[in-house]
Amino acid sequence: MYTIRKVSKEGAAVIHHLGTAVYHTTYTAILSRAQIDFMLHKNYTPEAIQQAMAEGQDFYIICQQKMQPLGFIALQKKNNDILRIEKLYLLVDSQGLGLGKKLIDFAVDQAKEHDFSIVELNVNRGNKAYHFYLKQGFKVISEVDIPYYGYILDDYVMQRLVH
Repeated sequence: MYTIRKVSKEGAAVIHHLGTAVYHTTYTAILSRAQIDFMLHKNYTPEAIQQAMAEGQDFYIICQQKMQPLGFIALQKKNNDILRIEKLYLLVDSQGLGLGKKLIDFAVDQAKEHDFSIVELNVNRGNKAYHFYLKQGFKVISEVDIPYYGYILDDYVMQRLVH
């Protein structure tokens, strides 16, 4: 049995630990060590996570019955039509168990509940999660190269309609 629960500002350290663990396994093959370290410092310190929360990102963790966190998702309103998945990560041992699908379904349910018509996300063009998102009904709407503090984020922008 798995549960999804919202993370408060006080829980930012949990996201920090999960993010740090997952980021290295996810991006070692596609980003430089320097960029990984920079991105972790910029986006995954407890202070950065609390700042993201203050700017409207809602973080949720997925846990086993024992309340051991296995991954997380961050959602944010882009506009009246689009709910964005800003982050979605699972610990490597938790991948392939259907938990990513549970988090996507959760995002879609949140979108429906709040009258959004689209769920949107960005994924690095070299990230194997791209294929997972295709299987979950997302479609590429554009390719972007986003300048980010001296780095380039080469992403697909993907969307899924909410019915």
